[in-house]
Amino acid sequence: MPITDEELALTAAQAGAAVVRAMWGTSLTRVAKSPDDFATAADIEAEKAILDVIRTARPNDAVTGEESGRTGRDDAERMWLVDPLCGTLNYAARTMLVAVNVALRAGSAVTAAACADPFAGEAFWTDGAHAYVRREAGDERLRPSAESRLVDVNLDPPFPNAPAFRATGLLADPGFAERFRPRVVSTTLAVAWVAAGRRAAYVTDGHLRDSVHFASGIALCQAAGCVVTGIHGEPLHTGAGGLVVAADRETHRALLEIIARGDR
Repeated sequence: MPITDEELALTAAQAGAAVVRAMWGTSLTRVAKSPDDFATAADIEAEKAILDVIRTARPNDAVTGEESGRTGRDDAERMWLVDPLCGTLNYAARTMLVAVNVALRAGSAVTAAACADPFAGEAFWTDGAHAYVRREAGDERLRPSAESRLVDVNLDPPFPNAPAFRATGLLADPGFAERFRPRVVSTTLAVAWVAAGRRAAYVTDGHLRDSVHFASGIALCQAAGCVVTGIHGEPLHTGAGGLVVAADRETHRALLEIIARGDR
């Protein structure tokens, strides 16, 4: 029987996660991408493993990989977005907070996605309608919750809306400290954690359309029933851009109020 898109996303992400896990703790060659960014041999090898899975099953689909760039027809309706190791700096510093992200954009919508945690043995996935976490025991439906009050804030550049919006402004706002507890994981695994009820919210600046880093997490959160908008509450990928994803409307509204105070 042909493999479904969601199972393919999950299989590809797990293949990448296996490489990331196998290369953990080894001496890794670094490849400079810019003065402030680099890839490791694990990024490159994990992406190769992911692309092998996708191209074998869907040879006519286009792919955008974090390390290899775009391949396939320019007018392709179906585009796979691949981030083989989100949290490279964490990984290089031997910190086990990373994600392997695979998403399929078909037309204008992400219809299947997976985010694998190489070290926890978990893979979060969605068929575009519902969201789950897969463990050895099987699949469990993701249920957002704001109970933890933990809000992950992305402090990595670029910051296209600065100085009007800075994520650091949230941390300095007294109202934020009264209501929430900040976390900085520095990997988009934290976006998946909002869908899973392990974070109350996630906030980042940036232009995120077709982002290999964020497409999977956003799709998971939307399918799980989170509130997902830009940084000023506008529809995603419009206006100022950025991302506020919250477990519920109350949390989302509170974060938008704090962001608005910082804009004044």
